[in-house]
Parts: sequence; C-alpha cells; structure tokens
Amino acid sequence: MTAWEADVLPGYWQQTFPLGRDPDGEGDLFATLVRRGEPDPSATRAVLLVHGFTDYFFNTELADHFAARGFAFYALDLHKCGRSWREGQTPHFTTDLARYDGELDKALDVIAAVGPAQVLVCGHSAGGLVVSLWLDRMRARGATRGKHVGGLVLNSPWFDLQGPAILRTAPTAAVMGAISRLRKRMVVRSPTEGGYGTTLHRDYHGDFDYDLRWKPVGGFPVTLGWIHAIRRGHAKLHRGLDVGVPNLILRSDRSVREIADPDVIQRGDAVLDVKQIARWAGCIGNRTTIVPIPDAKHDVFLSVTEPRRIAYAELDRWLDWYLAETSTSATQSERG
Repeated sequence: MTAWEADVLPGYWQQTFPLGRDPDGEGDLFATLVRRGEPDPSATRAVLLVHGFTDYFFNTELADHFAARGFAFYALDLHKCGRSWREGQTPHFTTDLARYDGELDKALDVIAAVGPAQVLVCGHSAGGLVVSLWLDRMRARGATRGKHVGGLVLNSPWFDLQGPAILRTAPTAAVMGAISRLRKRMVVRSPTEGGYGTTLHRDYHGDFDYDLRWKPVGGFPVTLGWIHAIRRGHAKLHRGLDVGVPNLILRSDRSVREIADPDVIQRGDAVLDVKQIARWAGCIGNRTTIVPIPDAKHDVFLSVTEPRRIAYAELDRWLDWYLAETSTSATQSERG
C-alpha cells in the first residue's frame, strides 16, 4: 500500500493498493482509493463510491453534495478500471466478481484508520451489482458492523441482462459458460460510435468533463468471460441477497433505445431496462426504498438539469431518514 499522493482531480488525493498477480493472467493488479480533501478524524460519516463498467470516479459534484451533508468522501477505482488500469490489461476484465471483495475491504480499512466513521456504500450500474454481492458476503460472515457499514445507495444497479429473453435462459447461460472457459477474452459487444456516452461528455452533448481514455464515449469491449461473471452474479442476486443494511435504489422512470441521436436519449436510461431493476429490487434485502426519477439517464447524477435536481432531492430525502435512523441506533447501542 502506498502513501496518499495528489490525484488527477484538484483537491483530491489517491492511494494505490497492490493486489498481487492477476488470476486471469494480465500482470499485477492494483486498486486506487480516491479521497476528497484532507482526512478528518472527527468525521462520523463517510461515503465509499464504486463506479460501473466503462467508468471511474470523476463526479466531483456528487462528492461535494455528500460533503455538504457531513460525509467524508471516498471513491474506489476497481482493478483494471480508470486510475487502476495498467498497460497490457483488458479494461474492467475479470472472470469472478468476488475478486473485488479484497480491495473493497481494504478501502474500508483505510477509511476506518482515519476515524470511526460509519460508511455509506454507493454503487452505480455494474458497481451496484458488485457491492450488493460483496455486502451479502460480508453480512454472512458477521462483519458488517465491524466494518462500520451502515447503509447502501444504488444508482441504476445492473440486476439483469437487458435484451431478448433468450439471452437469459438456462441453456444460453450454460453455453456461455462453456465457451467462456475456452475463450474468456472473446469480444461479444464492440464499442459503439457513442450513444449514451455522447450525452455525458462536454466535448459532445453533455455537461461533464472526464478522461476519455478511462471512459470512452463508445464504451469498452464487452468480453465473454466478464459477461459470464456478471451473469453468475445476477443468478445469485435473483436467488435473494441480504446486504444487511437499509438501502436506497434510484433509477430512471423509463428506458430508451441507445441510438446515435443524443437528443433522443438525453431523457431516459439508454443502457439498462428499468423494468428489470424494478423487478429484482426486492432481492437485495429488507428496508429497501425504490425511487424512479422522471427523465433520468442511466447514471441519474449525470442527467440533464431537472432530473439531476430531482435525483439529489430524493437522495437528500432518504439521507434525512438514514442519518436520523442510524444516529438513534448508535445512541441506543451506547446505552446498551
């Protein structure tokens, strides 16, 4: 583990975790924890944000919003993603989502070393699936309280495979699994001309600035080994998880087809089927709050102005409850 050093974002710091050799044979693995501002040992609340596919942490507006609510802010670029990618590696590639558990645990340990802050975990898209599976395993081994995890926010979590129903059948999954063992890096979806990505970046039709090497507008190639890992994660989620903490799920109220015209796809989820998110939202445990955001994009916090405002308002509404609830629980535990 290295010391904190200046991040690519002004006013942010990063720390790299060496994770050893890649079981998938792509060299040494690293993860990168990003921190907003200086460490605050007096902070009683913290956020740990986890990105999705073809993504990394760059949304300082979201970080500022959490900071204004009294949260110390951290984000993790998972191995082979964003800051953690190394030359010769396939971006975002893994054949087992459980391999992320170690770096997520390390991130919590670093946050705990600063001070005893209770952590709110946030996950977007594929990151929402990853953290839900991780928290379920953490709860199963009785570590949730010891790791100081108090809540979960999911932003358009990837709960099922979009597209034709035949893609979700057991025979198709069996065939995918058999082929993936032999050709795990076979590309099953190539990058597009842009689509959703062009609605985000300010050089195209969006409001945000980020590194297009780490988040290309047309996405990274989707490989068979990676999508098979995702499908195994979906299958486990569909059997039922228990993340062990109260949770909020934010999503768009509609899906739109991803086409080349950015004006058509500015107001809707052009990546996932929001009906699938609604269908499987009850599978992550109890005390779930589900809020559809009118006209929101796939990342609700990268939506156009009005849907983005509503997304932050709904987040604040839930945070008001969460802060009151967890403060009451902490007081009762102290009185014990």
